[in-house]
Amino acid sequence: MTTRAIPSADARPVSSETLDLARLQFAITAGAHFLFVALTLGLVTIVACLQTRATLTHSPIHWRMTRFWGQLYVINYAVGIVTGIVMEFQFGMNWSGLGHFAGNVFGAGLAMETLVAFFLESTFLGLWIFGWHRLNRWVHLALIWGITLTAYASAYWILVTNGFLQNPVGYRVEDGSLVLADLNALLTNHSAILPFFHILCGALVTGAFVMAGVSAFHLLRRTTEQEFFVRSLRIGVAVGLPALIFTASFGGMQFAPMGESQPAKLASYVGDQQELDRLEGELIGQFGPGEHLPPQEWVQTSATLMLASFGLMLMLSFGSALLMWFRPVVLRFRLWHVLLIAAIPMPFVAMLAGWVFREVGRQPWVVYGLLRVEEAVSPISSGAMRGSLIVFSVLFGLLVLVNYWLLARQAARGPDAVTLGSVPAETRRNPLPPATF
Repeated sequence: MTTRAIPSADARPVSSETLDLARLQFAITAGAHFLFVALTLGLVTIVACLQTRATLTHSPIHWRMTRFWGQLYVINYAVGIVTGIVMEFQFGMNWSGLGHFAGNVFGAGLAMETLVAFFLESTFLGLWIFGWHRLNRWVHLALIWGITLTAYASAYWILVTNGFLQNPVGYRVEDGSLVLADLNALLTNHSAILPFFHILCGALVTGAFVMAGVSAFHLLRRTTEQEFFVRSLRIGVAVGLPALIFTASFGGMQFAPMGESQPAKLASYVGDQQELDRLEGELIGQFGPGEHLPPQEWVQTSATLMLASFGLMLMLSFGSALLMWFRPVVLRFRLWHVLLIAAIPMPFVAMLAGWVFREVGRQPWVVYGLLRVEEAVSPISSGAMRGSLIVFSVLFGLLVLVNYWLLARQAARGPDAVTLGSVPAETRRNPLPPATF
């Protein structure tokens, strides 16, 4: 670990209550936003693949699947984008010390994510939503892949930002603050690259489990759309199992570099008290008296919950991969349908637990080894912070409830109730040539 650079902060210190409230608010808002991100990244990839199949084969059922699952994606994206805007505001409102000290480095990632997500991705999405039956089918297909790739790029830039906080690289210290010195080191940080692929695969698991669970719900109700949901269930299972295996693989790859950059997190996870005592003495000698180790109970509990969720999903996925080949079983095995429906929240639980493990494990640092949490929080009163916490918690709670109510209602209605991609009145009066759709 490099010698710590003390931030040049002239603001008054904040109370412990203000600090705790600020941390709680960030945890709630970041966790809620992550729920939207996980489903968005997973569903958009599946929808892009479905539309590719429909475009190449002119398969009517794959066009219908693209529209149905695409509408669920659009609902989740539209509500989730609001929570992302609030996340950007929080850095300036509650964590001004972080911006003053390290904003010259990690701010570049946030700026690029904003450009990608709020300009490119949203532009492609608008054209895709309103381009049905108006654009050539190959142009329309290119748009959904543009949405998918810009969503990946947005996730990458966020992880570049977070990866710097986890493992600060590519910086130098000037006048008590950090400035960017090596862009390549920042962009190739192992704390960004490996988690990027880990999260992408985890998002695919989320989208696949939602797809399989919704399809099982309709099959449980003895839907008349049997072929539609039999195929959707099989796709969800076929995507979910390999995605789980790759998610676990990329997660396991992170432990070795994590042991080098954040040895206290790894020691807390495995419960190596001797190593923790050694690190505590070393950190006290380097930074002086104080708390320098992460809360071991939180680290172990979140990791256990993440791994337990993964184990349950893996067992269900292996069993589902065997059952899905038998059409009578897919249509009539009600217990399996119930299990798939009940499993819909499991990837969300695993993703949140993994996020807690990642973030809590670097405490008490905001920028690991360089800036402590209490030095990063804005110097505002506990009353103002409490009011902000209440407002944002209520807002995010309502957004989450509205989002999942809209998703559940649209999913339950089935493909016949989809408005995305429906033929507009002017197109029905003046149909486009067959080469379009």
